[in-house]
Parts: sequence; C-alpha cells; structure tokens
Amino acid sequence: MTDDPTEDTMPLEDYLAEGGVLTNPTNVPPRYRAELLKIMAIFVDSTLAGAAGFADTINDGPGIKERIAAAKIVMEKTDNADRVLRLMGEFGADTSRYATEHPWAARLDRDAPLGTGPGEHDMRLPVFNYPLRGWTDAVVMNLIQGSAACVQVGELSRISYQPLAEAFRAIAPVEAAHLRLAEEGIPRLDPQAATRAIAYWWPRVRAGFGEDRPERFDALKDMGLRHRPNSELVDAWEHDCARRLKALGLPAAS
Repeated sequence: MTDDPTEDTMPLEDYLAEGGVLTNPTNVPPRYRAELLKIMAIFVDSTLAGAAGFADTINDGPGIKERIAAAKIVMEKTDNADRVLRLMGEFGADTSRYATEHPWAARLDRDAPLGTGPGEHDMRLPVFNYPLRGWTDAVVMNLIQGSAACVQVGELSRISYQPLAEAFRAIAPVEAAHLRLAEEGIPRLDPQAATRAIAYWWPRVRAGFGEDRPERFDALKDMGLRHRPNSELVDAWEHDCARRLKALGLPAAS
C-alpha cells in the first residue's frame, strides 16, 4: 500500500499494520507523531554530535588526503542531519535553535560508565558521548560505528513515513562511503593501537542498539516504524563489522 487512508477506506491503525505509508504531517496521529519525532531527533542529535567530534580530529590526519577525507565526512554528516532536521521542521520543530543551541562537541569523561547521558534534551546515541583520542581512535570508531550506522539506516529506510524513508534511502550510500573511507584508513594504523581502540569502542557502539523490549517493538512495528527487533540488528552489525575487521587483519571485540 502506498497512499494515505481516507475516511472511506480502513482505520489508520490497520492501514499502517498492513504496510501502508503516510506522506505528510496533516494526518499523523499523536502517538505516531511522537515516536516519529523521537526517531528523527535521535538521528539528528547523533549525527550532529558525531560530526562535531570528528571535526576536532581533522588536523590529526597524517596527511593531506586523510584530512580531506575527514573534512568530507564532517560536511556530509552535517548535511545528512540537515536533511532530517528539515522534516522535523514540518512537524513544528524550531530548526534554527535546534541546530545551534546544543553543545554538540560536548563529551563525557573517557571512562564514564555506559548509561551516563549528557543532558535531558540530548538524544545522541551513547557512542557520541565519548571523546576521540587521536587519529587511530577516530578511524577505528568511524569503522565500527559506520558499520552500525549502515545497519540502522537500512532499518530506517523502511519506515512508514514516506518522506523520512526517502531521506534515509538517500543517506544510506553516504554512510556506506564513510565506512569505506574508514576501511581504507585502517591499514595505515598501528595494529596494536587499533586493537585497543576496537576494544574501547565496540561496547559503546553496541549500546546504541538497546535491548529488546517486545511490547514496545510490537507497537512500533504495528505503526510501521520498526521491522526488526534490536537483537537482530545487533547480530547483523556484529557479523558485518567482524567480517570487515577480519579482512583487515584485526579482531572484533567480544
């Protein structure tokens, strides 16, 4: 099904549960709107925070080529965030204040325990709460989180709000390109330092998937906002990331 329902067809809940899509904010029910805005906010917060953190590492690049690649990632991640933020604006979000009044570059202490958050209104994924330490750290984090992002964006590309699904389908190849840049950078790193960075970042990236909550997942699935539970997404990411690391001669963290 590809068109919004009308009064003459079926109830909206049944329409969404059977795979229908919505195309504009005017006919979105309150709970759907709240969950949709939460999904968008998590993506925008994470992407802006990721871009801000990576911007600080541009000059750590060992050469001009690496610095150009890092700057390209920062620019494109910011553009990805803007693409989704514009959709949030259609739901009434104050996009100008949203983009400028959050401390996107703020980080917790390096050893802060997982579950510690930066603030009530900051919905970034856990991995973006932690500071990068040098070029090796940045490249390794970009590979591990890049693999996770490809899995997560793939899930979001199937979302039932069509404009957002289209935005994520446009974002997906950009995230895949960033992942390839990380893979290209790994062979230039010291293997022991890279292995230590993998052990540090792996659990922080994994935490971004969350745990399975069956009742909540079923409700989101009925609205067409989720399709695979968190455990399946984690498995897909771990398999993909471990495969990529093995090809580069590095171990995945346990």
